[in-house]
Amino acid sequence: MTGLGKVKSVAVYGIEAYVLEIEVYVTKGQLPSTVVIGLPDAAVKECRDRVKAALKNSGYKFPYKNITINLAPADRKKEGPSFELSIAMGLLIASNQIETAKINEYGIVGELALDGRVRKVNGCLSMAIKCKEAGLKGLILPADNAPEAAIVEGIDIIPVNTLSDTVSFLTNEFIITPFSLNLSDVFSDSSHYDIDFMDVKGQEHVKRALTIAAAGNHNVLMIGPPGSGKTMLTQRLPTIMPGLTLEEAIETTAIYSSAGLLGQDNSLIATRPFRNPHHTISTAGLVGGGSFPRPGEISLAHHGVLFLDELPEYNRKTLEVLRQPLETDEITISRAMSSVMFPAEIMLVGAMNPCPCGYNTDPKKECHCSPRQIRNYISKISGPLLDRIDIHVEVPNVQYKDLTSDATCESSEEIRAEVTKAREAQLKRFQGLKYSTNSRMSTKQIKKHCSLDSQAEELLHQAMTELNISARGYNKILKVGRTIADLDHSENVCIEHISEAVQYRNLDRDLWK
Repeated sequence: MTGLGKVKSVAVYGIEAYVLEIEVYVTKGQLPSTVVIGLPDAAVKECRDRVKAALKNSGYKFPYKNITINLAPADRKKEGPSFELSIAMGLLIASNQIETAKINEYGIVGELALDGRVRKVNGCLSMAIKCKEAGLKGLILPADNAPEAAIVEGIDIIPVNTLSDTVSFLTNEFIITPFSLNLSDVFSDSSHYDIDFMDVKGQEHVKRALTIAAAGNHNVLMIGPPGSGKTMLTQRLPTIMPGLTLEEAIETTAIYSSAGLLGQDNSLIATRPFRNPHHTISTAGLVGGGSFPRPGEISLAHHGVLFLDELPEYNRKTLEVLRQPLETDEITISRAMSSVMFPAEIMLVGAMNPCPCGYNTDPKKECHCSPRQIRNYISKISGPLLDRIDIHVEVPNVQYKDLTSDATCESSEEIRAEVTKAREAQLKRFQGLKYSTNSRMSTKQIKKHCSLDSQAEELLHQAMTELNISARGYNKILKVGRTIADLDHSENVCIEHISEAVQYRNLDRDLWK
């Protein structure tokens, strides 16, 4: 007696999902055997024993015959335990234990426990999007994954807790109501920050620099002694950036879902991400990678902030991989048989001490570093990487009078309103182009939108010659000046805008050389 069962499932490669067909063929043989083919990894091969135990403990029979399980398309590698529920359903159909006409209407994913419970898997948001694109009626998935998948509208999300629930639903023994949520309410509830710029005492000029950075999406490097508040300031940078759109929130959530970093109570990431990896991070940890590519910290910071504290302590080769994604807003991981693209539209914020001991610019503490040590320390950051950082700002230690002041500081909401207006002006300016912020302007656009009057031109010329600002800083000053003008609601880039922009090129001015 032979039987064939076909079930649709969904797999994720990178952050993109694709539909695959699980084919289960059962036939008689002298010795029972189970073979899984279609480029499975070790986790997929191990499913044989889990599926066997889950079937028996759920009241079904495991067919002791020759079983061939094919995961099609056969030329793509498969990983993880997410196919186990669909394989179990294929076995039940192939062994004639159940009959269902609905099996081809749904994608089925889920890991099986030995007692038949269905466990959570990664990437269900991407899976739901793909099922909708493929024209399937719905997606049957673990109940714990239902909130994230329900973000996708126009497809039935069927949550199941056990293998028996899945069988009962497909055989019409009972009805499972599709999981639904009010997307606008979830988006609104998830878009609040727990921190605020109002918490930061003093450092007004640094707050101003970060406001400019948020308005133009400029990368920032902060230089200051230990304890001056660099990390505290950067943690609050996402709170003054324009709010995520729903489309951006779904894109960001899909990355976290595929990486397995989406909490059960957090079905939608509606705040801008903030990632702060340790300086010992590997290159693969930063950009992503692995035999089955996983997103790295760059992609996890998509639409948000990537904060690299103690920047000179990072491995130089690791830092150099940032150059391409900072230019293209994406990172490509290539393998022998395929390649995968991860989005990486980030704002890079680096923080560093002015010297190895940290106190070169501190008027109250003596620095014991030699000029050569200081030069070597600064030179750990390559010129090409510095070339992609628009704003350099000094962060001095906070004075006691500022810490104890009762003065009310500007809130994140107030600053965000200013930043949003500046971003709206840029969006209108770059309408129809692939970028929408001043930091991404090409040389052609700089000439068009950053023309200077004679006074501003003279000031910039004087800065280039007398302050020893490098040629690479010229375009950066113009871009930052354009953003400052946008914050001032000025159509033209004036002398005061250029004057302030010049102050944000500290490393070009050889302060530590």
